[in-house]
Amino acid sequence: MAATAAWITYLVLLILFAGRWWVWSVFEATPPVTAVVVPLLLLAFVWFARPVRRWLSVVLVLLLLAGAYLAGYGRGWSGATSASGGIKVFAWNTGYWEMWDDRDDFYAFLRRQDADVYLLQEYLHAKEAAPYNHVFRIDESARLRTEFPGYHLSVDSTFVTLSRLPIVATHHEHVPGTGSQWFWKAAKNQRTDIRIDGRTVSFYNVHLPTPFRLGDNPFRGSLSGVFTSQTARLIEEQATWRLKELDRLRADLAGNPNPAVVAGDFNTPWMDLYPLGSGTEAHWPRSSLGAPHTWPVRDYSLPALWRLDWLYTKGDVAVSNHRLAGGGAFSDHLAQQFHVGVPRPS
Repeated sequence: MAATAAWITYLVLLILFAGRWWVWSVFEATPPVTAVVVPLLLLAFVWFARPVRRWLSVVLVLLLLAGAYLAGYGRGWSGATSASGGIKVFAWNTGYWEMWDDRDDFYAFLRRQDADVYLLQEYLHAKEAAPYNHVFRIDESARLRTEFPGYHLSVDSTFVTLSRLPIVATHHEHVPGTGSQWFWKAAKNQRTDIRIDGRTVSFYNVHLPTPFRLGDNPFRGSLSGVFTSQTARLIEEQATWRLKELDRLRADLAGNPNPAVVAGDFNTPWMDLYPLGSGTEAHWPRSSLGAPHTWPVRDYSLPALWRLDWLYTKGDVAVSNHRLAGGGAFSDHLAQQFHVGVPRPS
């Protein structure tokens, strides 16, 4: 009974505080599958709670159903099974571009996708021992133009958008400063307006900061080193930065009259609890009853239990053929592939 009460409390707090309170950012690392596993484990032992086993069983079954919904089980069951026209989009966190991979294989993989629009994140290199603490700007524009002739190219900070269709507007941001300010001060989304069937559609290429970080080595010295004021400050700074970038994305969407496609690495498995507002709609990859998982597919000794990569639309944008499309040979993220279309202007 105590465990059930504690789990109910956790779920309520998750729904209330996910994406709203920086302290909760640490708890958001919980993989969504726990929302199914915990009620199942409690149901396995409910027989021993003899005086209350009947009503406790009902409560746990309801928690199991609610948890399965929150975790994404069955959410892609009703998705479109085939493309209904429109253009093909490929969205992917590249995993520090081709930093640790064969460059030719990396570009060959991108070309094989044959997408009309590419939304690519993590266009940078970094020091392997401390990702994002030491970042290095790269310039692959010449290689990209060679590999993708006829495509329009837009680059901002750590984002690359490639489009076969005309780019009618870019929203480049000037970031003053030197050193790595281009990374730390730049917006964590890139907006590119593209002409599709006589309509202008805004494509948002997104990579939000991770919810929290503990520094290079929080365990240095002793376990008590984890729970220091410096660690708390790092967690607060990172989470506050993330929420600020999320608000920046929401504000741009709210002020944008165009239909929009928003895709990329949102760095949370609970993005479904973060309302983007402005009439946006979340989309789930077409799948069986299982929940989609996009991270980590390499580089970590963890099972792929998290969906960090999401897709939203705003306005009368139709999505079809939404699926996860590999990428694990080069990145710790799976890519998203989907088709989008808009009605022609009357």
